[in-house]
Amino acid sequence: MASLEIKSGTLVSLQDLHPSSPFFKQGASLRIVGKLQEYSIETALAIIVDGDDILKVNTEHLRDLSFKVGSVYQFIGELLIQPDNEGILQARVGRNVDGIDLNLYHQSLLLLRQFQSDHLNHPATM
Repeated sequence: MASLEIKSGTLVSLQDLHPSSPFFKQGASLRIVGKLQEYSIETALAIIVDGDDILKVNTEHLRDLSFKVGSVYQFIGELLIQPDNEGILQARVGRNVDGIDLNLYHQSLLLLRQFQSDHLNHPATM
């Protein structure tokens, strides 16, 4: 029997989600943060923003999460790329992260990537 593995969401910023990005792949498991700009109860579609960058998030599988425009949310899910090359995150986890310092969040993401790059290019020898 084949097991379905749920992958952890790769930490990305909305700025990373453009068609030429290595993170912009069908089915990629991602973790993103953004401010809720719009939410529709009828379609369960949220629109989050970070600066000038926008992402639609399908929240149909989320329970017990109330949405407030202007609040900051973190979502983990899979990226679904539409025929028009628009990405929509199919969220499996979501939470309100109001109070997060988005500038510090972006700085820590850059440091994490730098560490991962250094570690992968120069692994420690034992």
